[in-house]
Amino acid sequence: MRNKSFSNLAPPRPIINFFFQLPAAASVFLLLPLLLALAPRPAFAGDAPAWMHALTSAPLPPHDEKTDAVLLYSEEILIVQPNGKLKEIDRSAYKILRPNGRRYGKVSLTFDSETRITNIHGWCIPAQGKDFEVRDKDVTEQGYGVEDGFLVTGYSTKVMNIPASEPGNIIGYEIEHEDRPYVLQDSWYFQRNVPVSEARYTLQLPPSWEYKIVWVNHPEVPAASQGVNQWHWVIQNIPEIKHEESMPPWTGVAGFMIVNLIPPGGNSRGFLSWSEMGAWEDQLIQNRANPSLEIKQKVAELTANQPSSAAKMRALAEFLQKDIRYVGIELGIGGWQPHPAKDVFTSRYGDCKDKATLLAAMLSEVGIESHLVIINTERGNVTPSTPPHLVFDHAILAVKLPDSAADPSFVATLQHPKLGRLLFFDPTDELTPFGELRGPLQANYALLVTPGGGELMQLPQLSTSASGTTRVAKLTLDPRGTLSGSVHETRVGDSARYQRMTLRFVEKDSDRIKPIETMMARSMGTFQITKATVINQKQNSLPFGYDWSFVALDYGKNAGDLLLVRPRVIGSLASGVLETKEPRKYPVEFEGPRRDVDNFEIKIPPGFVVDELPPPIDVEYSFGSYHSKTEAVGDTIRYTRTAEIKELSVPVSKADDLKKFYRIIATDERNTAVLKPASN
Repeated sequence: MRNKSFSNLAPPRPIINFFFQLPAAASVFLLLPLLLALAPRPAFAGDAPAWMHALTSAPLPPHDEKTDAVLLYSEEILIVQPNGKLKEIDRSAYKILRPNGRRYGKVSLTFDSETRITNIHGWCIPAQGKDFEVRDKDVTEQGYGVEDGFLVTGYSTKVMNIPASEPGNIIGYEIEHEDRPYVLQDSWYFQRNVPVSEARYTLQLPPSWEYKIVWVNHPEVPAASQGVNQWHWVIQNIPEIKHEESMPPWTGVAGFMIVNLIPPGGNSRGFLSWSEMGAWEDQLIQNRANPSLEIKQKVAELTANQPSSAAKMRALAEFLQKDIRYVGIELGIGGWQPHPAKDVFTSRYGDCKDKATLLAAMLSEVGIESHLVIINTERGNVTPSTPPHLVFDHAILAVKLPDSAADPSFVATLQHPKLGRLLFFDPTDELTPFGELRGPLQANYALLVTPGGGELMQLPQLSTSASGTTRVAKLTLDPRGTLSGSVHETRVGDSARYQRMTLRFVEKDSDRIKPIETMMARSMGTFQITKATVINQKQNSLPFGYDWSFVALDYGKNAGDLLLVRPRVIGSLASGVLETKEPRKYPVEFEGPRRDVDNFEIKIPPGFVVDELPPPIDVEYSFGSYHSKTEAVGDTIRYTRTAEIKELSVPVSKADDLKKFYRIIATDERNTAVLKPASN
């Protein structure tokens, strides 16, 4: 499955990308076809255009010695036709500085059936020698297919390999295309993951047309007029977005400009407010959730023996999860408009918005109202200050809970001032039970679609106890340092979902314990698992678990007549995310809240007593807490700890505290207890 496993809301405009230019979080959906090996195409001698040659003596933007390439120049020219069609010219030129910069010589253009590519060229200006040119006929094209998670789409990708993309050379491209967009809106992404010398955007409108600009993650830059109904914007020396582990998603930090195009009469066919975008989406889903006779019959069958409204909802949700396959069919507006519920039910497959629409139709048959919710699967792409634009890539459902549905397992809820108690559920997520919500969607901002329009709202964040791992171990240490015993592990929430996903297609029993083997290998040297079972692998509504027994030689270490043993036997909660030379620039993002608990008991060998124990740890921060205690109880060392992640985004101002937090955990995980021979 793709990184964005449930991405199926199509972008409205073609997107031009350099291969690996954008991080996976920003562009995996459009770049996956490029992961296939593409053979180099022949190149021809040909003069690069004058705008590229003018860059050969241009100064480089500020950069460091690790920079692979710099973007010397980028330009987007958008020409709006009176009929609403768009013509766009895109130009970019990079100077390659290091061998890893060769990847910028692979250019892709992803487009749909509403786009016509009129020109595509690439060039290389070597430091020495004659220019190279890549012509239209040397560009490869590839469509999306079943292997990409779709049955059929209207998307194709043109790929151009620019030759001699070597250090010291300048490579560039020029692409022209004509589009017939569903929404009169454009986005100018001028900040990249390499330094940019100069970025330009030019807008040309027909008479009587207007525009409205919104800047995101960047101060406003005034427009300069270039004549009648033509404006341009110029930004110079734009710093790169350097990747940091666990940083916010690309569009959450990169600077860009949104252009709303307004034709005469004021009907923009764009989104000047989230309410307008919701109204547009509501118009697309009109009558799509009407139940057919077959749907009515299936609902009656599934709910006939269910004693409560909560049980009925759960039965319908499980049907969507287990019996309706995820398959995308996206042609034209199908990237945003769901198929009719009756067609999804008949075919037994659909994408995220199709599955949400079918569930809405089935819930309506038992008298339960619901609303479509569109969301980005990466928290941070949308915030309260984000202007309305086509940023969402997923659809889920907000279910209006009846007063009788007082089920304690319904935790992904909030009280809406007008609609009442809403439960948010993702029918596409086959491994998260009804009533819960996986971490990346929690506390995420989404668009609630109602007949009255749209409302940007923050989804609920679950308690830390809703996700995490609890381990209980009963162990025995012998005088030679061999540790043996049993472990019972229970996982809930995202922790359970991750393990079920890992084992989803595993067929051999021996392979089902590999996650245990991997974890233990990170915590000790020589060990052998003597018995292991998996608990509730396919029962999503129950906690997932492992039971296993093991023997570990030389776990206890001899130091003279002393025996050293680490009370934290297995599992590591420490992280080196902030152990970098450069200061942190962006917040640290966690997938979701969680609470992990360990309770290990080690029976000490006969003839030994406890001489020294690690100190207790009690650390509390706003973003998390950590508590551990090691104590001697009779002939047993008892180690207990609890770790919580409570805030999902830790700002840079708290980075030092988070680093200290993880260092304290790491120290506690390494601490040892000292056993000495018992006195006679």
